[in-house]
Amino acid sequence: MKNKQWISAGLLLLVLGFSLTSWFCANKESKISKKVNVSSRFHPEEVSLSFDSTLVTSFYAKYPKLVLYQKQAVDLYRKNQYTYLWYDKKGRKETAEVIYNKMNNLFEDGVSAKVPYKEIVDGLFSKTGTKPNVEVELFLTNYYFYYTNKVLRGIDSTKVEELGWYLPRKKMAYSQYLDSILVDPKLMDNKAQLIGQYYKLKTVLQRYRTIEKNGGWETIAVPTDFKQLKPGDSSDLVVQIRKRLFLTNDIATDSKSKVYDEALQQAVLTYKKRNGFSEDTIILPKHIDEMNVPISDRIKTIMVNMERCRWISTDLTKAKEFIVVNIPSYRLTYFKEGKVALVSNVVVGTALNETVIFSGMMSYIVFSPYWNVPKSIRDKEILPAIKKNKNYLAQHNMEWNGSNIRQKPGPNNSLGLVKFLFPNSNNIYLHDTPAKNLFSQEKRAFSHGCIRVQKPKELANLILQDDPNWTPEKIEAAMNAGKEKWYTLKNKIPVYIGYFTAWVDDDGLVNFHKDIYGRDNALANLLLEE
Repeated sequence: MKNKQWISAGLLLLVLGFSLTSWFCANKESKISKKVNVSSRFHPEEVSLSFDSTLVTSFYAKYPKLVLYQKQAVDLYRKNQYTYLWYDKKGRKETAEVIYNKMNNLFEDGVSAKVPYKEIVDGLFSKTGTKPNVEVELFLTNYYFYYTNKVLRGIDSTKVEELGWYLPRKKMAYSQYLDSILVDPKLMDNKAQLIGQYYKLKTVLQRYRTIEKNGGWETIAVPTDFKQLKPGDSSDLVVQIRKRLFLTNDIATDSKSKVYDEALQQAVLTYKKRNGFSEDTIILPKHIDEMNVPISDRIKTIMVNMERCRWISTDLTKAKEFIVVNIPSYRLTYFKEGKVALVSNVVVGTALNETVIFSGMMSYIVFSPYWNVPKSIRDKEILPAIKKNKNYLAQHNMEWNGSNIRQKPGPNNSLGLVKFLFPNSNNIYLHDTPAKNLFSQEKRAFSHGCIRVQKPKELANLILQDDPNWTPEKIEAAMNAGKEKWYTLKNKIPVYIGYFTAWVDDDGLVNFHKDIYGRDNALANLLLEE
């Protein structure tokens, strides 16, 4: 009896002596320990803290829907010599309850997938109490990996690329992360795991689901002869619009007034701003159509964009400076020292010439650039134009450059007076444009794929602000010199071209943007499959 107590105490000290550091080190696989013997009455000091390794294989034979996580689980238990992770001598750890609760509330994280074997686990949790149970132990480990895959990592990288998303994915060793969580369960709620936008959307998701639970919003009935509403008008339609905007916090109170008053005007301006419309107080049929989008569709859009947030590395926001272009909102934002330094409207590619979702490092600024006409544009547009008009090249300030065609520098150059290069295989870059009128359009998908910037001079000035070789006057002169000049940046700037149809701004307002490339439904279908 003394020998047994000595062995049990030795094993207990060995397991409890494991530090976080030792978990990261390579250990030789131990011999298979004996199967745990749990009596109906739980005596912590008599319970082995290891279990039979063969039970892992039988677990997946019994619960094949979890086999996706088998390799991760086996590697984890081998490293820890098949020691219980979710139990100690006092019973089930607090971390086990945290994981169990997370799985019960996955919908809060915008995950709609059905958790495998959830009813079985619910039964095991209630029947086994806190005493060690191998099935509960293995379920918790698999649920941990299920949670990190669904909530923190997102869908498989291969599927993401099939959707045309080529931004770098964040990387994290979730087995190692578990080591920290087992010590401090509060880390499961650490909001540094994903980019801040994810958690903002999560809050909005909860708010919109509450609205849905309370009945959502009614469809605004629009008369067939309706053309517009302007301030001062009186109509039953105003009552419906006011009620609708009250539900989404665009207006603080619902006075139920029929008069299109000043309070409603401010609400309409807010609504238009966050839905990508020109900011004026005239209400047109298209604005009411947008208000009539079902709340279920809005919830789906929020969930889809939460998924996209899972793919973004948290390291992005740690850079000293970086540029983000969001295609659906036609907006460029330049961040410097953690703050917004510039916001500019942009023009992006058409549905037939989609701007690619990827990232690059801005390395060069080219002043007074040539426009080297892409082969596709040369063959499809310019050569047919030359056949019709022999003076086409001269009239458009173009010339042959070997077998290629290029447009000479100047104010009418298609690239404008400056371009910003981040070398990439897609041949996409930022540039000025002589077609300034396009920036006032609500829908700005007009280009062949490159990104036209409304404020190119401001962007150049900010990029070169700390470079002693440049002043605003020199930049102005170089842009108007009529002679191409390349400049290599001393510090390369990350450029991220993304695709988000829902976004929460700094004022806490959720913005919805048109799915101009029709990507949301494809992603939503994948999430439902998961």
